[in-house]
Amino acid sequence: MKIPDVVCKIEAYAAVKPSEDPEKVRVAVSHVLLDSNYKYEDGSIKATSKGLQSLAKIYDTIRSRRVTRTYRRQMRYHAHGDTTWFYLNKQAAFADVIAICEEAEESPLGPIKIILHSTEIQKVIDWLVPEFTE
Repeated sequence: MKIPDVVCKIEAYAAVKPSEDPEKVRVAVSHVLLDSNYKYEDGSIKATSKGLQSLAKIYDTIRSRRVTRTYRRQMRYHAHGDTTWFYLNKQAAFADVIAICEEAEESPLGPIKIILHSTEIQKVIDWLVPEFTE
């Protein structure tokens, strides 16, 4: 995995429902966003990272499951200025599985929202989800 030399702030948010253990939600987030700082406040877990290497598990999953088009479509649709985002299934993440959600409702206990901020956001998107010519 060759990581481009770009500055990128990565955030992950996951609501903690009253029926959920905040520690289990933190574990779910830690499975998708590696090497991050975590904070629990106002009923949600927030994780932040400044390195693209924290997306390594998502990067590997995109390639191994051949879901590049789905991620690329979501990241392009949600791109605005220097930011883009996508949802991941929180329950799958707890089981250490990366699964994209096209809608928040696809994750019954709520999704994990991954937000990417970079002045070179297109480079970040192209690295994470390359456009293949087949």
